[in-house]
Amino acid sequence: MVHRVPVQETVSPAKLAEPITFPTSNRIAKNRFMKAALTERVATWIPDDRKKCGFPTTDLCNMYEKLTHGGFGVLLSGNIAVDANHLESAGNVIIHHSIDSPERREAFKCYAAAFKAGSDNLAIAQLSNAGRQTPRALVEHPISASDVQLLAMRRGCGYGKPRALTIEEIHKTVVHDFAYAAKYVYDSGFDGVQIHSAHGYLLAQFVSETTNKRTDQYGGSLKNRNRLNLEIYEAIRRLIPVETGFIVGIKMNSKEFQVDGLECDDAVYMCKEYERIGFDFIELSGGTIEKVAFQHLSESTISREAFFFEFSAKIKAVLTTIIVYLTGGFRTVHGMVKAIEQGACDGIGLGRPITAEIDLPAKILSGEVQSAILNPYDQDYNISSNVSSTQMWQAQQTPYNTEKGVNVGIMDINDEETAEKYKAELVKYNAKCFELSQAGVPIKGVLEFQV
Repeated sequence: MVHRVPVQETVSPAKLAEPITFPTSNRIAKNRFMKAALTERVATWIPDDRKKCGFPTTDLCNMYEKLTHGGFGVLLSGNIAVDANHLESAGNVIIHHSIDSPERREAFKCYAAAFKAGSDNLAIAQLSNAGRQTPRALVEHPISASDVQLLAMRRGCGYGKPRALTIEEIHKTVVHDFAYAAKYVYDSGFDGVQIHSAHGYLLAQFVSETTNKRTDQYGGSLKNRNRLNLEIYEAIRRLIPVETGFIVGIKMNSKEFQVDGLECDDAVYMCKEYERIGFDFIELSGGTIEKVAFQHLSESTISREAFFFEFSAKIKAVLTTIIVYLTGGFRTVHGMVKAIEQGACDGIGLGRPITAEIDLPAKILSGEVQSAILNPYDQDYNISSNVSSTQMWQAQQTPYNTEKGVNVGIMDINDEETAEKYKAELVKYNAKCFELSQAGVPIKGVLEFQV
């Protein structure tokens, strides 16, 4: 028997089935569900030959083909690095002019095709540059807005002292790389892009006063700190005009929860600018590696379900046309519908809940279920994020099969025997990651665990 998150009351999913029209591109998402980005770390990785790194694999395409049968209006990729060196992790998918080849372009066309294989969902590629969040094993001195070092550890690995980008590098490297990658995925068959300016990645490093100590036109005032995101949008539109129907969105923190971090009032100003310039949508999230916020931080968020409900509602209240997606914490139809009806968002982003059940949106919209499968480790970010990564890996191991369905091979972490075996393997996996990190070896992949 499947264990699901308890529901307060049965609610009609009709509101979630409503289509969304993006204001600039005029493209239409068939419903309010978006598959949110989750780190994958399973692209090709040959450290001695960067030109062979970052190819989307057949296994990764398997998962996205299954997701096209999941009932989503929008499918968002995991983070695609726009720099060959500044990665969130070894195993990220990569686009960069220095490593381009006919083989990579063909792989990306297959990747885009997987996003469109079984439905009329929209396919959006998330573009990112890790900046100072690039593991030290990959880059000793990464780029950033300023030279403020990230002192946190992740998977046993630390981060090097960054160097501040010059104005010339901002123009000729960062802006160029994002625009180049957008054109690349457009040519491959994607419907749009989302630039990643949340969770402490490079663009968020310019936005936040925690990491931006600049005194030039990219530092100081809100206007200056937001300048880079607007310049990237303009550069993308020069290559891919509005008339093409190509969607351009942005992922943005609603709050950073740390000293000198982005506050909600800052986000309000920045989001108004994104609407003014023509972004189609904003996905609101929160937190950084230094202050992880993908869990309930107060009693009020438990009752509201969404982690960033109050901040999203404040931001959306000042916007008129741009679409707002809210990601983080949604587990029930009641919580999702309430967030929309109370003006916190237009669309619902789902990440970790759909790795256990790829077709959760389809089941919700058909009236089959009222909530996600229960994850007993939801409030333990380390375990729950690893569980999701493993479940995605499991989904990648077999191609879509109409008879077997989309969830074949995905573990049920509520099964006590499975959970105990998995946690034991996770202890060994974490120890191995720490050992590799101490040896300066980049960590690629996830905990591979067969049911």
